[in-house]
Amino acid sequence: MSKTILFASGKGGVGKSTVSATLAAALAAKGRRVVLVDADIGLRSQDLLLNLESRVVYDLIDVARGRCLLSQALLESPDIPGLFLLPAAQFARCRDLDPKKLKRILALLQGQANYVFIDCPAGLERGLRNVLNAGASEKLHVETVLVVTPDDLSVRGAERAASLIGKKDLSRPSLLVNRLNPDMIRSGDMYTAQTIASLLDLPLLGEIPEDPAVVTAQLRHRPVLAYECEARRAFLRIADRLEGGAPAFPSYGGGKPSFLRRLFSPKLREAPWMASAGAGKADSGSAPREDTKPTAPAGDSQSESDDEISP
Repeated sequence: MSKTILFASGKGGVGKSTVSATLAAALAAKGRRVVLVDADIGLRSQDLLLNLESRVVYDLIDVARGRCLLSQALLESPDIPGLFLLPAAQFARCRDLDPKKLKRILALLQGQANYVFIDCPAGLERGLRNVLNAGASEKLHVETVLVVTPDDLSVRGAERAASLIGKKDLSRPSLLVNRLNPDMIRSGDMYTAQTIASLLDLPLLGEIPEDPAVVTAQLRHRPVLAYECEARRAFLRIADRLEGGAPAFPSYGGGKPSFLRRLFSPKLREAPWMASAGAGKADSGSAPREDTKPTAPAGDSQSESDDEISP
């Protein structure tokens, strides 16, 4: 049976597109047929991540408006057999995508692939709502995954996104925590993946550590699976869970660092920026303080109430 998964986030910059592309590549490498739909209209990115940017002719909007066949818009990865991309329109707006037509496209893709991944627009605006409306169908059996980073801004956005997903009668989302730093977790500066899952009351699908190999892969337009690194192992574990497996969670930051790591890890020291700012001393060539009120011209007296702007 085909499985359709929406990848969403409450805010941008959490690595959602990279996560969905890498998991699609991991499942295709297992022999599955995977279609990745880039639904971020106007901000196309998956073609770059999959090294397909020079092959895009038709896009999702073209298919929705009947300008081409679905088969004409689908692009197969030259590096990973079985991985296909339906690219987003680069010069369109989210309102150009009709949720009913997207729903029909998803139904067609479910009959052709083992997995259909949808890279949703970041944020909570119309773009995400269009995709959620398309996925809110009992016939499609759509699952949702929320990608979050271990910081308060991202967690707050994920909380709002989970609430929005719940209002669309979709399945309860699972959680994927990205860019975990074990050293910062051990020092108490960063949440663990389990803590975030508890805060959001969502089941934890996986956790991915911060890894420089991910940046290298992006710069080379290759999946991080091509490099032996900790992020690669994390993605493979998550792919196993999507297939029904139950690999153990690594619990990044749970153990103590080695003696050499503690010895050579640089310590973060605070800079005295607050002390210099609070001294109130300015150099002769510095700009005046912002709270200094300009002197009124002679003969133009003002009262305190005159500082307010009249309607």
